[in-house]
Amino acid sequence: MSVTTTSVTATRPTFLLVPGAWHRPTCWAALQEALTADGRHSRTVALRSAGPQSTPTAGMYDDAEEIAAHLRRIEGPVVVVAHSYGGLPATQAVTGDSNVTHLVYLAAYMPMEGESLGAVHGQDGPAPGDEDVERTCPAVFDDPRTALYADLPEDRATHALGQLVEQSLRSFQQRVTRAAWRTVPSTYVLCERDQALPPALQEKMAARATHVERLATGHSPFLAAPAELATLLGKIASSASRAATAS
Repeated sequence: MSVTTTSVTATRPTFLLVPGAWHRPTCWAALQEALTADGRHSRTVALRSAGPQSTPTAGMYDDAEEIAAHLRRIEGPVVVVAHSYGGLPATQAVTGDSNVTHLVYLAAYMPMEGESLGAVHGQDGPAPGDEDVERTCPAVFDDPRTALYADLPEDRATHALGQLVEQSLRSFQQRVTRAAWRTVPSTYVLCERDQALPPALQEKMAARATHVERLATGHSPFLAAPAELATLLGKIASSASRAATAS
């Protein structure tokens, strides 16, 4: 279990950063530095379905439990920021947590009840309980460098690729049973040059969000444009705080 903590600003919400598939919490380092420079507090989650510590049976529900456990340890308001696959366990985990004031879907899956990652892409999955529990998969793209990091310089893309880990196949097959965005205000941050999660699919999911913002980046703005993303997240958090105070 990994938790990364930056400086605390008591009157501002904490950002809980949830990575996507194949990524470890260190992928958020540049963004956390930018958030710290803006006086923002952030923590990260190490998803159990990804990496050398994951077990063959770790899936989306395990990741949701990990997110919920982190939320229980944070005092005060929280803005959950989920990237890519991380949108599924975040959607599952956040329902009913009164400290979460806002959900941010960063080029992320924003599923309805009954959807898995595979189902979002129109793929039939196994029946509940029959998910593939013994397989992991590396990044499934023919060209991960272009899909995930097209707008990064070569040296930084090479470093990022070297940090990728395996992901349990089960995490892509399990279906959410709750959709937190139905009750928690949300913002979808659509990445317009994304080559991993097609912008057209992002547009479809973003229609479920309370607000939509756009970045002219590829799939990983936390690496390609961390300062710009930090500024946007600060704007979103400030708006969420004002809305919470008004209500």
